[in-house]
Amino acid sequence: MIKYILKKLLQMIPMLLVISLIVFLGLRATGIDPITYMVSMEVQAQSPEIVEQLRENLGLNDPLIVQYFNWLKQIVTGDLGYSFGGQSIASIVAVRLPYTLELSGYALVFSTIIGVAIGIFSAARQNGVVDYVGRVFAVLGQAVPQFLVGIILIQIFSIKLGWFPSANRVSPDATNKIYDAFIHLFLPVLTLTIGMVAVLMRYARNTMLDVMNSDYIRTARSKGIPEWKVYMKHGFRNAMKPVLIIVMFRIPVLIGGSVVIESVFSYPGIGLTMTNAIVSNDYPTVMVITLIIAAVMLICSFMVDVLNALLDPRVRLSE
Repeated sequence: MIKYILKKLLQMIPMLLVISLIVFLGLRATGIDPITYMVSMEVQAQSPEIVEQLRENLGLNDPLIVQYFNWLKQIVTGDLGYSFGGQSIASIVAVRLPYTLELSGYALVFSTIIGVAIGIFSAARQNGVVDYVGRVFAVLGQAVPQFLVGIILIQIFSIKLGWFPSANRVSPDATNKIYDAFIHLFLPVLTLTIGMVAVLMRYARNTMLDVMNSDYIRTARSKGIPEWKVYMKHGFRNAMKPVLIIVMFRIPVLIGGSVVIESVFSYPGIGLTMTNAIVSNDYPTVMVITLIIAAVMLICSFMVDVLNALLDPRVRLSE
């Protein structure tokens, strides 16, 4: 198992290198000149020698591949550089990334509990009212874009009813910070949860139905074991293994979705920071955040592989 884990960890390194190279060359190919954001047009016109010296000091006159390796060296040593606004990118990430993880974490927990519970109940009451309603919800939840769901929730609960705020993480004048953070989180978490629940409930239902039609379930029933015990001990336990893997697979999708949802709700996470950086052509920030998001997704993929290998030893033996 240790050999399998080390192999998967080593496979992540070339993937990250390829992603970093694509991001760096792709953004540099846009032709954005950092000097225009660091030096005023007046200084550029009056003191071209200062501008040229600055360009030389920053390594902008070097070939692109040299610039890439210099940037990569900085990243590896923990120096994430500075945004065009002069702020340390490391400090930006340190503040904003936990907000995104908080948002995604709550959505993951709630959607897993709700989605699996409804899916299992729907399988137990196949073709019942809950099952039909659940299947319709699953189709709609996956068909409607998350940003549209967010806009609809804002229209209903923020603008029409005024129950929840539609932007930011906390109010500046809030006296109860915990409660205020909760009501600010409610709508964005709900938006992410709806889409995730739609996927998980459908998969949990179908997996549970497949398990309950298995030979060992029929054998357990023939032995006179109570139906509830067959369902929970034999059915539920075996159905949860593939469901857990799907949950892990959905984590990168959830994090990617939070980038969009943060923009809809002006939630100050890493996604909104990246959106603002793209709009302002702040490519140093965009490069670092893109690399961080890619790293998080690769780590999630690694965790899926490890979990899959733990649940099914045939996976690691085949590799």
